[in-house]
Amino acid sequence: MASVQTSSSRPYHLVIFGASGFTGQYVVEEVARTVSEGPGGNLKWAVAGRSKQKLEKVLEQAAGALSKPELRTEVDIIVADVQEPDSLAAMCKQAVIVLSCVGPYRFYGEPVVKACVENGAHCIDISGEPQFLESMQLNYNNQAADKGVYVIGSCGFDSIPADLGVIYTRDQFKGIPTVSTDTDDCVHLYSFCQGASIHDGTWQSAVYGFADSQKLQSLRRKFNHKPLPTAGSKLKRRGALFFSNEIQQYSVPFMGSDPSVVKRSQRFLAEEYQSTPVQYGAYVGVGGLGSVIKLIFAGMMFWLLVKFSFGRSLLTKYPEFFSFGAVSKAGPTRKQMEASSFQLALYGEGYTEDQDPSKGKPNAKIRTLVQGPEAGYVATPITMVQSALTILNESPALPQKGGVYSPGAAFAKTTLIDRLNKHGVQFSDIVNTKASHVIKHVP
Repeated sequence: MASVQTSSSRPYHLVIFGASGFTGQYVVEEVARTVSEGPGGNLKWAVAGRSKQKLEKVLEQAAGALSKPELRTEVDIIVADVQEPDSLAAMCKQAVIVLSCVGPYRFYGEPVVKACVENGAHCIDISGEPQFLESMQLNYNNQAADKGVYVIGSCGFDSIPADLGVIYTRDQFKGIPTVSTDTDDCVHLYSFCQGASIHDGTWQSAVYGFADSQKLQSLRRKFNHKPLPTAGSKLKRRGALFFSNEIQQYSVPFMGSDPSVVKRSQRFLAEEYQSTPVQYGAYVGVGGLGSVIKLIFAGMMFWLLVKFSFGRSLLTKYPEFFSFGAVSKAGPTRKQMEASSFQLALYGEGYTEDQDPSKGKPNAKIRTLVQGPEAGYVATPITMVQSALTILNESPALPQKGGVYSPGAAFAKTTLIDRLNKHGVQFSDIVNTKASHVIKHVP
């Protein structure tokens, strides 16, 4: 198995590749904040990307933001390019873990995964692109297992809160959880405070992801998975638009990667540890009627344009116009980030330990709340960096062999949730053993 220790030939615990990108800048700053949490209280790290000048600017900006002038001179720079395999190989040979920040991953992610697997470096990314994530599992899982390398995708907002939130809910339930549900049907609900903004790179990932949705279905058939077993009743799906009494907003199906990531984790846990799989549905709050009207108009326009190359070109060229200002090429300002936050509520339903799932309806419910700072560029660096630190500090708790994993599969037996709680991404729960009762909001 690839070591989690540094050596003379592999001097860095972490190399942040794509550090000069929008998200990469904030990952650099988060690593700089957490150096004392590395093995032995000393994290050895470097930044990597195509341009030495841009990387120098990143370190300069981080030094100013954190009041750490030493970052300008003490952090090493590695020049590497996804178009130059030899440079990627040289980078990976120097790293225990590569933090890949080079989205959209469908265009730039695979060369990094390939180089990591071939050169013995673990790889973490923050992709929210199911086609990329699942194709990496299909194409590199066996090779990664042979090399003892962990490739763990979706270690950002997509999809740590949801994936580990389901595992946390299951562990707190103390019985047999069957579905993620609310008092009527199924739900995992996201809500965001006003002022949230999205960078252009995330928008591009969404545009091309929706355009290739048919290819994703074809890809999934290649796994030839058997249906997962269920305990008790089957999860009911909500409609395209409904009013959620829980968050007092109109809500729609969440179109991100969370459902596919959660299902991959539940499959692994069922096959590896014989745990009962949790059924799962995901939704997001969109606000009041005015927001619904905007969403319907924008959604119809998006779905029409994304089907054609000309339309995709328009969507990526003018993201602010087509997203009603929610997306910008500049991304959110630090002030906007400070004013933004996220909240995810998971409503679980199942059977207490003394109840037979084959006899009667579920008799218990649980509500988990995951909440934290701005999702894309504050919470995501936190979850990515803490995932890497978990590998470095808790390698015996990871799956026994290498491979391409979802976060829940990789970190189910670790203390990652405790680490996140200490860094501002909070997990909390309320249990109500009477399924007919409404579970109240956690203060």
